Amino acid sequence: MPVSCLPPSLALVLTLLSHGIVGAATLSVTVNDAAGRPLPDAVVMLEPVNGRLPVKPMTAVEVGQSARQFTPAVTVVTVGTSVSFPNHDTVRHHVYSFSPAKTFELKLYAGVPATPVVFDKPGVAVLGCNIHDQMAAWIVVVDTPHFARTTAGPAQLAGIPPGNYRLKAWHPTLPVDMAPQATVVTVGTDDQAATMRLATRVTP
Repeated sequence: MPVSCLPPSLALVLTLLSHGIVGAATLSVTVNDAAGRPLPDAVVMLEPVNGRLPVKPMTAVEVGQSARQFTPAVTVVTVGTSVSFPNHDTVRHHVYSFSPAKTFELKLYAGVPATPVVFDKPGVAVLGCNIHDQMAAWIVVVDTPHFARTTAGPAQLAGIPPGNYRLKAWHPTLPVDMAPQATVVTVGTDDQAATMRLATRVTP
């Protein structure tokens, strides 16, 4: 099929490829709270403004329970990923989520449940334990292969083809049920940086 008969976005990519221009850039994303302070455990994701990218489920993902806490507190998975919930404590736990992104219950158990939980819808699932009220965690389900979580510094999104994207950021201290905050960015062939400030609640 000649390039002129292809959709404009695909025709552009093929034209750039033919000239050796297409590169893969790294987008470095700093996520700050409402006061301008860097936020660890913020999740950033990059989605094309038009269309979507192919996504594969991840493997060997675990959210454990240790010292009567979930670990890690924030987990990012792609759509379709199965997550296991091993209990490393000497007490039993009752893990649940009532979130629209995923509703499930793992009733009182020790060890490792026989069947992992499949997270098949984008969104944020808030986890709790029906026995230990202090336990809380979050699983962020993304529908893009480009995502990262901040630690002590910016999140790094590598291998991004040039184009227009919707950059989204989320953090556990956002108001309950608030969607990730978003902005549109244009990625070129050179590495670049972006900063997002979230309307966070007071950190617990």
